[in-house]
Formats: sequence, C-alpha cells, structure tokens
Amino acid sequence: MKKYLIALLLLTAFAVKAQIPNTISPADKVYGLSKFWQEANYNFVYLDKVDRSKWENAYREAITTVQNTKNDYEYYRELQKFCALLNDGHTNIYFPRSIDSLVHRNTFGKYKIFLSNIDNKAVVTRTNLSMKDEVPIGSEIIEVNGMATSDYLKQHVLPYISSSTDYVLMDWAIQDLLKGLVGENYDIKYRTPKGKVKSLTLTHAKTAEQEVYPALEKRELLELKWLPNQTAYLALNGFHDPKINEMFLEKLPELRKAKALIVDLRYNGGGNTEIGREILNYLSPDTLLYGSKNTTRQHLASFKAWGKFTEPKDTVGNAWAAKSLNAYQDKLMYEFDYAPDRNEVKQNEKVIVPTIILIGHKTASAAEDFLIYADNQPHMTRIGENSFGSTGQPFMFDLPGGGVARICTKKDTYPDGREFVGYGVKPDIEVKMTLQDYIQKKDPVLDRALKHLKEQNTKAQAKR
Repeated sequence: MKKYLIALLLLTAFAVKAQIPNTISPADKVYGLSKFWQEANYNFVYLDKVDRSKWENAYREAITTVQNTKNDYEYYRELQKFCALLNDGHTNIYFPRSIDSLVHRNTFGKYKIFLSNIDNKAVVTRTNLSMKDEVPIGSEIIEVNGMATSDYLKQHVLPYISSSTDYVLMDWAIQDLLKGLVGENYDIKYRTPKGKVKSLTLTHAKTAEQEVYPALEKRELLELKWLPNQTAYLALNGFHDPKINEMFLEKLPELRKAKALIVDLRYNGGGNTEIGREILNYLSPDTLLYGSKNTTRQHLASFKAWGKFTEPKDTVGNAWAAKSLNAYQDKLMYEFDYAPDRNEVKQNEKVIVPTIILIGHKTASAAEDFLIYADNQPHMTRIGENSFGSTGQPFMFDLPGGGVARICTKKDTYPDGREFVGYGVKPDIEVKMTLQDYIQKKDPVLDRALKHLKEQNTKAQAKR
C-alpha cells in the first residue's frame, strides 16, 4: 500500500510538471528581466533607498539564472525574487493567468488551512469545517519539510515578496507559507493549543468542501451598526467603488443621531483617494483638508551628463551644479503643486462627535491617504496597529509570457514632509490581536475603542 501511494504521488508530481507552461525563450527571459530592471532604474521613485551595488550585482547574476529556469513558473519566481530587492508594496511582478491557475495557497484536497501572523508565528486561524478538530484553530506550524518554520520562511518565502514594511512582509510570508503548485507536497509539524505536536502531509489539490470554520465573514462595502451609548460603528471596507459615497449619504441622517463614532478601516485596501476624502468632508469640522504631498523623479539627460563631472563641493551656492549632481545620482525630483482641498459641506450636515478610527496592517493606499487627511483632528483617535505603509502611483507594463509588472512612480508624504511609506501610519493607541483573541473570537481593537470612548465621556462629564 505504501509503495502504491509513493508511486501515485510521483505520477501526480510528474503530471503537474507537465502542466506547467514552458513558452518563454531564453532571449525573452533576459528581455523581461532587463525590461523590469530598466523601468525600475528609470521610474522607481525610491531608487535612492536601494543599495545600487547589490541591485546591479543581482541583475548580472539573474541574467544567467533566468535563462536556466525550466519553465515559466520558475522564471516568474526569479523575477519576483529580483523585484523583492526594491522593498516596495506598490512594485510587484504578477504571474500570467496560465501559471496563476496552477498555484494554490490554502487548499490541500481533504484539507483547507488558512494561516495568519500572530507574534511572528504561523498560526492556523481557519480550516474547512470537517477538519476543525484535527487541525484546531490556534495551532502553530512549527516545521515545514524538515525545517523550522522560521528557517523555511527565510529560505523559501520571504525572498520572493515585495513589501514596504517588515511587518506586512511577515504577514504575507506566513499567509504564503504553504503556497505552491498543484501536486506539491508539504510535510508539516504543528503544535495544537493544548501543546500536542502532530505531523501531517499536505498535497496541493482542489478542495470540494466549501464550508470553513470559523465561517468567513462577509464584508459589505459599507456597514453601519449601533453599539452601546449611541455609538455608531461605520466600516468603510474599500475606496475602489464610488458607490460607497452613495451608501454613506443614505446613512448620513441616521449617523447624525450618534453621540460617538467608530470608523473601521482595518479591511480597507484602498482605491481612489477622492472617494475617501468625500466621506471625510462630513466627519471633519475644517473647511480645508490637507492631504499628502507628492513627488516623482525627474529625468533631464544633459543635467545627468554634467553631473558626472560635478563634485559635492561644487554645489555650494550653485543651483545649476546641485541640479546636475542630483540628476547624475538619480535624485532629481519633481514636486507636484500642492494646495489643501476645500471642504464645502455645511457644518449642520456634518457628524462631529468623538471619533475612533480603527486601523491595521491591511489599511492601505487610498485608506492611508484618508488617514493623512484626518491627521491632527482633535476629536479623532487612531486605535489598532500600523497601517500598510505603502501607497503611490504604479506604472504597469507587460512581460513575456503574459505576466504583468508594476513600479511605484510617486512618493507620498505628510504635508510637512514626514514619511509614512515604509513605516505605516501609527496608531495613537496600539492594540494587537493575540492568539487567545483568535481562539475566543474576540476583537480587542474594537473593545479598546469602546473603552476609550467611555473614558472620554467620563472625563467630559467630570468637567461639567
């Protein structure tokens, strides 16, 4: 029986490899690599933060490596590894559809296993319903294919992910810990919440069972519910669809009854900055709202040529020389015109009450722009964890074999120049989910928000 199973696994692995397309010629593989390298050198707005020697050496090495890849999947994995050196969440390489359909993250035939980063540990936070007792929620993956999980992450997962922040990098790496092609096997060891260590062999395959535990929470674009003490809970789960503005305006008469407001942006991955700002207009008393400042790189070929012969001492009191040197060092920047946005919403139409904004690692891009606009609002308090820490305007282009790349071209900062890309917008009160919170299905961030509002109310009453 054992020999039969081994033979079956070998046949499955062979069949999977046969499915992987191998359509890109060695010449096109080098072209795709060089195309990305060229566009990054020309357009990547954070090139000044890149170790150029390491970047150029990696390119030279990759020229040989990509030519020797056995199929399109291996090729794109090498491109992703090269891209990850730029450490930017808005600079990525995406698989062609032909490859993406063969890649699985959570499905292993009999099993569905979803992982989350809790205290830098790979913790099971959801399974298919039938396996909830065999792989309990809260179990920690401690070993993968004979390697400690931390070592496996460092060698096989982290180098392929492009992220602006270390914490999002680890979030994604743990989510992708067992990500692979259909038919790939993973021998894992996991420790249950009761401390028992178990072993399991997982093979990527479609899972027929749809029901998961805990059940997936369906999130609408906008959600409104009422909490104690006339506290309105408003979840804004995306700024990608202008419909959210219509939904907000429909709820506005009801919102005006609130004595306190909680705005949940923890699952808002961004979209259009203007969509979020239009909502904020009704939540801020200010007539002017100050959003992020934007810069991009500027290319002036002759100045770059002159900069080759310019020394730092030459720039003292000489704007022409300074411009030349910056051009040569790829640090010449164009600053977009900046002006605050006018808030023309009438004061009697607004909802100005003690407001908590819930944020976390998934609060990204246009949702972070919302936070910049909301910065320094006296009645607003941010609670949760650092935001995603990446925004900007990506330049998209095609790669050989049907894949796509994007490169961040725009740098966003606070109006006063403070940087949040690479760091995230920080909460005023930090609250993290613990393992016990997951197991007990608690929301400590929301609980802390309610506690803070109660404390504020108590202080306000004491002053009267």
